[in-house]
Amino acid sequence: MDVSSNGAGRINLFALVVYIPDPLARFLDDLRKELVPGCLPHAHVTILPPRPLCHDIVAATEQAQSIVSEFAPFEIVAGDVEIFAETDVIHIGIKQGDRELREMYRALNRGALAFKEPFPYHPHITLAQGLAPGAAKRLYEIARKGWAAYEFSKRIRADHASFVQATTLQTWVDLADFRLAGVPVR
Repeated sequence: MDVSSNGAGRINLFALVVYIPDPLARFLDDLRKELVPGCLPHAHVTILPPRPLCHDIVAATEQAQSIVSEFAPFEIVAGDVEIFAETDVIHIGIKQGDRELREMYRALNRGALAFKEPFPYHPHITLAQGLAPGAAKRLYEIARKGWAAYEFSKRIRADHASFVQATTLQTWVDLADFRLAGVPVR
């Protein structure tokens, strides 16, 4: 088992994300820690949800880099606080950039990165998951009020994507950073 810099063992679970910059990331991380004390957040929008790899990590990384580099940078705007009814995951929906995220997902979810998702891909920013039964409604209200009070930009420039690997401590290790280098189509 590989070991990350913090001593956690790496597991066969990988994802591709767009990290959210400060001050929005700091706000989202603080809100997530309020909702789920003890969690170790790093605010992001997921392009490829967590998945095991059946192929070599090098092949998966090269595939991700090749595909991501073909996409042009785009804007993501965070929307409203919502709940996935099937899982009670509290999240922020995507108001702008949903189409581009879905196109990237479809392009990437094949070959060395292919995985049959348990739920349809739905771009979002996770705020709380793995909640105790019955806690979602109360935490949703806290999240909604906190998000409504946020006064700064809810816009995220998606110009890089990070390929990450999960650890035994429920954290993620960055493996590679890819630049979105395609030319925008007008």
